[in-house]
Amino acid sequence: MEEFYKRKLPHIQPKGATLFVTFRLAGSLPHAVIEQLKATREAEMQAATTDEARYLAERRYFGRFDQQLHQAIGPHYLKQPALAQLVANSLHYRNKRVYRLDIFTIMSNHVHVMFAPLQKGVNPDGTPQYHKLSKILQSLKRYTAFECNQLLGRQGAFWQAESYDHVVRDTAEWQRIVRYILNNPVKSGLVSEWQQWPYTYYAYS
Repeated sequence: MEEFYKRKLPHIQPKGATLFVTFRLAGSLPHAVIEQLKATREAEMQAATTDEARYLAERRYFGRFDQQLHQAIGPHYLKQPALAQLVANSLHYRNKRVYRLDIFTIMSNHVHVMFAPLQKGVNPDGTPQYHKLSKILQSLKRYTAFECNQLLGRQGAFWQAESYDHVVRDTAEWQRIVRYILNNPVKSGLVSEWQQWPYTYYAYS
């Protein structure tokens, strides 16, 4: 059985799946922008008549969402090296404990990461039981929010509650997402080669 959970969007975690996740700073995008992005996505999803069309609509939604993040004028706390490194350390800490970490990059107001939750036991029916994405993100975001707020001398929400997550369908898509993540700081003009960005990790480089 797949894990299903819901905030504003439904999330499904197939057992043993690799997941592409993006989470962002609280207030990084205006509410009106988010609502417009979701309305456009919903309209495209309703117009789609095949699984492939729905998949492409979801890709377009994420592309517009990420583009808005790169243009955002909201908080950019992760420009501070100490905070970016704290988040990087936390992502690494969970590697081989609750997931297999493939890749991440930390931008000034958001994080892209791809990982595969690890098996943590066996269900009564003998099927494997995996660490839940919802629990992984809750732990990661709670710890880093507290520590980053301490460094900033502030209180209040640090991460936006809602995260974007996507089940990686196959090897070709995994490779496409790797290229996308590696190219994020390059696309933003921060570096000319992905290897130059100190807050990118790729397990297979």
